[in-house]
Amino acid sequence: MTETHRAVVLREPGRARVESVPSPPPGPGEVRVRVYAAGVCGSDREVYDGTRPDGYVTYPLTPGHEWSGTVEAVGPGVDAALTGRKAVAEGFRRCGACARCRAGETNLCAGPYAETGFTRPGAFAETVTVPAALLHVLPDAAGLRGAALLEPAAVAAAAVLRGGPLPGERVAVVGGGTLGLLAVRLLAAYSPAELLVVEPREERARVARGWGGVRAVAPGAAAGLAGAYDLVVETAGAARSAVDAVALARRGGRVVVTGIPPGGAAGIDPLELSMRQVDVLGVFGAPSAAWSYAVRAFAAGSLDPAELVTHELPLDAYEKAVGLVGGGDPGVGKVLLRP
Repeated sequence: MTETHRAVVLREPGRARVESVPSPPPGPGEVRVRVYAAGVCGSDREVYDGTRPDGYVTYPLTPGHEWSGTVEAVGPGVDAALTGRKAVAEGFRRCGACARCRAGETNLCAGPYAETGFTRPGAFAETVTVPAALLHVLPDAAGLRGAALLEPAAVAAAAVLRGGPLPGERVAVVGGGTLGLLAVRLLAAYSPAELLVVEPREERARVARGWGGVRAVAPGAAAGLAGAYDLVVETAGAARSAVDAVALARRGGRVVVTGIPPGGAAGIDPLELSMRQVDVLGVFGAPSAAWSYAVRAFAAGSLDPAELVTHELPLDAYEKAVGLVGGGDPGVGKVLLRP
């Protein structure tokens, strides 16, 4: 009898149901992981709505790219000692041979785009199968609830690494959603002279202020702080957030753009960049080095994404979970599906 597991299957945008799907043994170089929890983010909403850009999603699909779990089976060529270990895994199925992969920029692989939860079966399921080379093993005592958010934590880590914060600098984060708050946690470890969060939702701003040493203001109030910050990390992905981030940077400052804006977003004035000599850097996903950084911070106890979780729902509530994300409810933080 063929082994099966339950999974969300999105046949096309807006048409999903939980089905029994085959659970083949992991192939050479692969591991099969029993999913503990999987996070739902804005890109999952795009996949459901059908608004993700062409080439970055393949239907039918089992979504889910933020997850944690326990290795339950290994394929040929994989160390059997991984069985039973708690783990997370990178999503990009990099080729490992192109110039970008060789340079360590695995998120910029020049091969055909392939990513767990977008073009390959994801973790809105009881199990997920991934290449063992993408696995990051966690300590035995690690909390899998918080570990489910290590994917956005890795993206935040990528932004921090690109920005290169130095102790004593004035740092601002534009956007207080999951990505922004995770970036704040990582940036705080660099002992900034000031750490500002620009966030319009009072509930999110309240969370940031509760961490101690963090100042949180609404976008309108931030206008009076133009040119004051050495490093600005943009995570909001709003129509004007990249422009607002550049405005906050001092002359000669650095801006890291992490959020993915909607079509028609306001562009950055090139005169601003040249006359004020502002360096603008972009982040798309996370390379392996950023994943390792986030996992180390989590294992050391200096980063606990679990505090951002507000909702945990069963697999059958997938459509409800997607509806909560981006629905505008200020009480909704991070939403998890628990298979």
